[in-house]
Amino acid sequence: MSGGEFRLPSGGRIDRSRPLRFSFGGRQYQGYEGDTLASALLANGVRLTARSFKYHRPRGIMGAGYEEPSSFVELAGEDESGNQAITTVRLRDGLRASPVNCWPSPGLDLMAANQLFARMLPAAFYYKTFMWPDWHLFEPHIRRAAGLAAAPQAERRNTRYETRHWHCDVLVAGAGPAGLMAALVAARSGARVLLADEGLEAGGSLLGRKVTVDGRPALDWVAAATAELDGMDNVTRLRDATVWAYREGNLLLVTERSPDAPHVFQRTWRVRAGRVVIATGAIERAMVFADNDRPGMMLASAVQTYVNRYAVRPGRRAVIFTNNTGAYAAAADMLAAGIDIAAIVDSRLQVEDDARALVPGVEILAGHVVQRSHGGRRVTGVTVQPKAGGTPRRLRCDLVCMSGGWSPTVHLFSQSRGRLRYEESVAAFVPAEPAQPAACAGAAEGRFELAAALTDGAEKGRLAAAAMGFRAQAAAVPQTKDAPRYAIEPLWHVEQHKPTAKSFVDVQNDVTLNDIHLAMREGFGAVEHVKRYTTAGMGIDQGKTGNINIIGAIAGKEGVPLEEVGTTTFRSPYVPIEFGALAGARRESVVLPYRHTPMTAWHIEAGAVMYEAGARWRRPGYYPRAGESFQETVNREARTVRTGAAVYDGSPLGKFEIKGRDALRLIEMLYTNAFSSLKTGMGRYGLMLSDDGLVLDDGVTFKLGDGHYLMSTSTGNADEVNRHMTQFCQVERPEWDVHITPVTAAWSNATVCGPRAREVMEALGTDIDLSPDAFPFMAIREGTVAGMQARLCRVSFTGELSFEINVRSRDAAALWRRVLEVGAPFGLIPIGSEANHVLRVEKGFLSLGHEVDATVDPYDLGIGWAMSKKKPDYIGKRAVEIRRKRGGPRRELVGLLIDEPERLVTEGAPITPGGRKEASEGFVSACVWSVVHNRSVALALLKDGRARMGQKAHIRMKDEVVTALITRPCFHDPDGNFLRS
Repeated sequence: MSGGEFRLPSGGRIDRSRPLRFSFGGRQYQGYEGDTLASALLANGVRLTARSFKYHRPRGIMGAGYEEPSSFVELAGEDESGNQAITTVRLRDGLRASPVNCWPSPGLDLMAANQLFARMLPAAFYYKTFMWPDWHLFEPHIRRAAGLAAAPQAERRNTRYETRHWHCDVLVAGAGPAGLMAALVAARSGARVLLADEGLEAGGSLLGRKVTVDGRPALDWVAAATAELDGMDNVTRLRDATVWAYREGNLLLVTERSPDAPHVFQRTWRVRAGRVVIATGAIERAMVFADNDRPGMMLASAVQTYVNRYAVRPGRRAVIFTNNTGAYAAAADMLAAGIDIAAIVDSRLQVEDDARALVPGVEILAGHVVQRSHGGRRVTGVTVQPKAGGTPRRLRCDLVCMSGGWSPTVHLFSQSRGRLRYEESVAAFVPAEPAQPAACAGAAEGRFELAAALTDGAEKGRLAAAAMGFRAQAAAVPQTKDAPRYAIEPLWHVEQHKPTAKSFVDVQNDVTLNDIHLAMREGFGAVEHVKRYTTAGMGIDQGKTGNINIIGAIAGKEGVPLEEVGTTTFRSPYVPIEFGALAGARRESVVLPYRHTPMTAWHIEAGAVMYEAGARWRRPGYYPRAGESFQETVNREARTVRTGAAVYDGSPLGKFEIKGRDALRLIEMLYTNAFSSLKTGMGRYGLMLSDDGLVLDDGVTFKLGDGHYLMSTSTGNADEVNRHMTQFCQVERPEWDVHITPVTAAWSNATVCGPRAREVMEALGTDIDLSPDAFPFMAIREGTVAGMQARLCRVSFTGELSFEINVRSRDAAALWRRVLEVGAPFGLIPIGSEANHVLRVEKGFLSLGHEVDATVDPYDLGIGWAMSKKKPDYIGKRAVEIRRKRGGPRRELVGLLIDEPERLVTEGAPITPGGRKEASEGFVSACVWSVVHNRSVALALLKDGRARMGQKAHIRMKDEVVTALITRPCFHDPDGNFLRS
């Protein structure tokens, strides 16, 4: 057949003025701009495009999008990639594509010999055979025979992948009728909207249908809607972008395949959305009957799309097999395209009059089913029979259009942990209870009629905007021409009485109805077990067209409702994603996205000067009042802590829960000091070393119970500590029973500090005894504070009495406001990291990045007491011992008092021998104005510093040398009486 026979003379959304040459399987063909590889092949009369996964049966194109289960290709040249659905590959001039899983070609595949041994290759055959003499003899051959395309061998040149972080009020996934309405309504309210759609053109299902909206072609309405959205500053619209993952905290991942940027091949957006509207449409289901996989077996909606969007006739004479009214509109469009319809085989006994009116003159076989198809490399006919039994009849055709009903595309909703329920009226699983701030709209909600989808989209957009605090007005919903009401009578499969008949429920993985029943007979009856035992739904397409047929087969065999069977778990990605897109470089403003605490908005509103702290946390540096200078503000905040009460946001500190029988063994290996004597409800300062014996981190670890510890780390090193711990567990001690859970984001804290901190805590209200005897320094207690469940810790980074109130992050903002309200009569104020820095220098506490600089060990810092002499081993122990035995001068932590008391020296300034000598003896790690001594004080790392107490140090400041007295590195409360009070 020539290609002209299957390309309609007019219509479609292709550009006939731009012909494109391409090759498939080594043969040259022609298509047009706007074609996909699938539509171009169909237009050229190519029907046999693939071979099946296991049996290598002939296969053709079944779908029109990512639901395609049969035909996948390997692209060569600059497009090199494997396992691309033939229906999603956009045609370009010079495209080179090859079918996969066949040799030498789909027309002559030597592996088709597998069909001769089909009875020996049932579900899970590899678990039951090839055990003698040794499985490993057979495994390499099985692996070579399995799989589809090969991995790309060449690196793409002149292209790159990017990652971008984004925040929006409302994310709308899908730009079909419901998605466009949701985006319009939300955007008109002023909400920041991100609209992402997998197509280059918006419109969704409207691109493949002939319908009217407000009395004009639907695509005219789509053009007007997108023009309005593109003209709004608060709308970002992504084309050719699939939302493929829905994670915790309303984090969604979107990969954009054609970004408007030079040399950017793909860009992945990591989007934090306030509300999500999932308008991803629905997927048509295939029908399950004998030999339902031959080339020419297609979804009715796919044929409708090829006819209307691509101006392609996929066949000359069609049989439509359906169980619902939705197929009749597709049949009407086929008739208009010149496709002869042999019959519509409807398994329902009653067919609605308005559905019949769409296809005048077409024979409708109500109450009938297709028993089997006929043909070899393409379908040539089908056998139909009354559903209740009767005389079979053979119909000649070269195209079978299947419509088993529609399944809402709930993959994203399920990934968000939302629950589904089975809705009998549409014979599908629909969204029930959301687990995150998300809602499905339109067909994704089970509203398959166009009018209902538009109305639902508008309402979901309004609700999403309103939930974010915007006043969204109810929109006028466009009017549509009444279509037959969607009605369905489920038919999960056609009963077969021939044992060898192959009725495929999962076309991609060659899983038959008999395989499902075999798995159930062998004890794998739960839906998740059936899935894994048979591999049903585990292919590239994830069973998009057949999953519910599998559930229906299980339910029918067990005699239980579908809802009782349940569903399998949808996991990301929704569609195949390239590895490069996952690891894309972070460019421009997205290089270091900030992390925020629940109190960040309050800090900004209160006028805090915000800093970027460690690990990308955004923290308040100080809270200036009108007319105050930087130094005046910091002095006021620090003085308040020393004399009254203050509160600071300590949420960014790293926090890990460590559980398991071997939790204590892990902690003993991580820290230099002993924790075996630590009692429940108490904490201990710990020092952590790297493998080379240098200080990695320090912090306090609390014992919450037997085998349960809470570890606190520095802010900037939390991720490094996590890697350090997990690497040790996985590489050195994989047999240990220990679980490490980062909980930094789960718990936030407000730390009340100062001599009056206990009074503030009592005023807040708590059921915890705050007396020093009942609640000593370094203790932890669980109870309620200000009516909230809390973990209360007595630790201090300021050198004063402190209570660290840890609550779930969802309660943190309310706790913060309550502390400020209750603490006001006591003179409590918020303080930032600058005041904290002053207070810790006065006390001589260590800080990573200042005193700890990846060159010092515990003895250098004057905390050699933390190096246990009794413990047989811990990480870094031997490295420290070797270094210490080597001897030689070391830089040691000391304090400095500048000879000019009002002089502040620059942190990092080198310390030299004095005079004209410039050889460095150390450096100033911190210098602050002490509110206790009303003068400058400093900490430094100085060569043999502890042996030089009382001597002078020389600090080089550009062209001058500043002298200072070397002292102990503690300027306030050296005995720790205040923090223990």
